[in-house]
Order: sequence, then structure tokens, then C-alpha cells
Amino acid sequence: KDGVALVVVAGKEYGTGSSRDWAAKGTCLLGVKAVIVESFERIHRSNLVGMGVLPLEFLNGETRDSLGLTGQESYSVEEIKPAIEGAKIAAVRAVAPGGTQKQFQVRVRIDTPMEYEYYRNGGILPFVLRQLAAR
Repeated sequence: KDGVALVVVAGKEYGTGSSRDWAAKGTCLLGVKAVIVESFERIHRSNLVGMGVLPLEFLNGETRDSLGLTGQESYSVEEIKPAIEGAKIAAVRAVAPGGTQKQFQVRVRIDTPMEYEYYRNGGILPFVLRQLAAR
């Protein structure tokens, strides 16, 4: 309602057991721009990309618990373009309500060139509409 982009911070096998395509649509419609997890259910990760949501995974066995993340922080993903285009590693800064900052790295899970195109265009629908408009 306030136009603030949201980030979901979650655990293992994020997206398992859900109606995956609808779950990704709902995530997008709620204003979620990124999901940071321990691991993804395979198809759900791809569906998130298709909805323009950035899928990120914690590195080196880190978890939201080991990093002390509560979900109350403000998050920023830094140097995202180089991470998406090749390095696949991005830095995240989490700032707690009291001002305490934590930085950690995540793996960008845009796994294929086509997923990159979908994400770059804001999802599959904007990608297809741009393709049609270019004709």
C-alpha cells in the first residue's frame, strides 16, 4: 500500500508444496522484489524469475538464523547488475530498526540466459508484450 518493495527471508526448499505458479504470482502482486532463502524448490525458483522476482540463496551454510536476521530489517542488494550478468554473487546489506548493519553475500539464482531476459524485462508477461510491440 505504501509502495515499499518487499524482501522475503526464508529457509529450506522455499516454494515446496505450494501451487507454484500461483504462489509466484501472489508473491509478485504483494510487491515482493526479492526472495533470500537457504534453498528453493526447483520449479518455484523459475516461476519467481518469470514474475520478475529476484531469487537469492544464502552462501556457505549461512541461514537467516545464523546471521541473526529477524525480517524487521531494511534490505538492499548491492551491485546487482554484475551479479546477474555473470558473477552470480551479490552483496546484501540488512539494517535493523536500531541501525545495526549486517552484510553478507548471496548467490543470484537466475540460472539461464532466458531467465535473465525474463528478469531484465520484469517477468515473462512484460517480455512477451515487448516482443509483440517490436513486431
